Amino acid sequence: MIDQPSVPVVMTLAGNDPTGGAGIQADIESIISMGCHPAPVITAITVQDTTDVMGFAPLDPELIIQQARAVLEDMPVAAIKVGLLGSIEAVQAVHTLLGDYPDLPVVLDPVLASGSGTALADEEILDGILTLLAPFTTLMTPNSLEARALTVGSDTLDACAMSLLDQGTEYVLITGTHEKTGKVHNTLYGNHRRLDTFTVDRLEGDFHGSGCTLSSAIAALLAQGTVPSAAVHEGLNYTWNTLRHAHRLGMGQKIPNRLFWAGESVEGHSGDETHHAD
Repeated sequence: MIDQPSVPVVMTLAGNDPTGGAGIQADIESIISMGCHPAPVITAITVQDTTDVMGFAPLDPELIIQQARAVLEDMPVAAIKVGLLGSIEAVQAVHTLLGDYPDLPVVLDPVLASGSGTALADEEILDGILTLLAPFTTLMTPNSLEARALTVGSDTLDACAMSLLDQGTEYVLITGTHEKTGKVHNTLYGNHRRLDTFTVDRLEGDFHGSGCTLSSAIAALLAQGTVPSAAVHEGLNYTWNTLRHAHRLGMGQKIPNRLFWAGESVEGHSGDETHHAD
């Protein structure tokens, strides 16, 4: 039996984005930034730039499972992050995988559309997320649009969160960047109630990969034993700073600078003064 490594291993199941802004690269950079080792499992190949997704091809679900099992049987994975799956067969495969490792914390980022609105999931996938994956999920991190799409008929975001909790996920974090509010309000729910609201200044522009950044950062913190509320707070603060230092590398959305902490120009700045809990 191998010794427990000093660096926790976080598995991420996500699609490849050739811009490096979202998907598997976003996860890798965020997990490393949180002090963990990423174990990336590719679920889909996408064709996209910083403006939109032009196409994607889900991987054979058997290949997804084989990738994951090869790592899980070799390394002591401490947490799993799930992102873009792209097919109901992939959802079913991940359901089987999570059922075999029910004690691992799971962060589920329900990627339903691109930043410009191009659909990446159909009704069958939405239903699969709710019925097959939510019961194994520690924390689900939908934005407000995704929360409404997953809970059709819910008239408020609070009601959306309650519906998702009823599906079996332990916690729900609904992010508020898509809402028409002066500041961004990110709300954490659990135990069938609203637990906390984290408010940050709204930044100018649109960003590519912020949801991936947030969910994988939180997964890495959970892998280190951080309690969910603290992991959410720290993950939100980290993500806000990656956006504050984002680069415009293409003609569309800015790409978060997930390695902002390595730059001398931001030495000593944590961003805590702009991140408040209500």
